[in-house]
Order: sequence, then structure tokens, then C-alpha cells
Amino acid sequence: MPLELRVFSDGDKGPVTLVLKRSEELNKDLNPFTSLVGVRIPNHPFIRELARACPGPLALTSANISCQASTLTVSEFQELWPQLSLIIDGGPIGDMQSPECRLGSTVVDLSVSGKFTIIRPGCALTSTVEILRQKYGLIPEPAGEPGH
Repeated sequence: MPLELRVFSDGDKGPVTLVLKRSEELNKDLNPFTSLVGVRIPNHPFIRELARACPGPLALTSANISCQASTLTVSEFQELWPQLSLIIDGGPIGDMQSPECRLGSTVVDLSVSGKFTIIRPGCALTSTVEILRQKYGLIPEPAGEPGH
């Protein structure tokens, strides 16, 4: 089984976004100006069930303005509602009292064989690094290295 699929199965430690090399089968309109694609592994039961029910991938964006804290309820991104085609309320996606829940997903680049680069620490940093180093033997590569 390819590494990416094995890491997906460890997704219960998420939320994590894996940056991978784009496959030829992927729709070219998704991230058209890069050879990489981000695949989100959520840790919320509602979105996991929604993803299982869909016959193909879901192309989604965050429900917050870039560089702002992650939202945890639909009411927290009310200013974006007029720009959206659909809003699905699956309930809060984290502990409203926990600042870590607002860090967003940990974003890790797995596009270089045998290595990983943390692009954004996020709320699952410790468990993600532990899985990648100890379980898969990957070597951390500092952000900003060639190819990142």
C-alpha cells in the first residue's frame, strides 16, 4: 500500500492536510498552476460521513478568511454566507473553549520521497510528526528547502 494511503488510515489523529504530487487522474482545474494538491483528512464525524457518502472527492475551502483563526460554527463565518452556494451545519467542529481548535489543520508536504515538511503546524502537529517519524521513518525537512 502506498505511503499516502497508509497515512490516510492514520487520519484519526487529524485534522491534517497532506500535500501530495498530483496524479494524472485528478481534474486539471483543481490547483491548475501547481503539480501538487492538498488532501484534507478531517477528524469530525459529520464531514467524514459526508465524504463517505459522496462518490468522488469534495473540493472545499476553509470557512474563514485567510490568515484568520479557524471558525468552529457556521455562525462564526456569517460574513461569508452571501458568497457561498451551500452551507451545511454539522455542529461545532471543536471545543469552543480550546484555543488549539482554532489553529486549523496541520499541513504537511509529502511530495518528496522519504521526507516531510511541515507547512503549517496546526492543531495536530505533535501526533502528525510522531506518526511520520516513528511509524513511517520519514525525515523532517525544514520549510523553504528547494521544492517547497
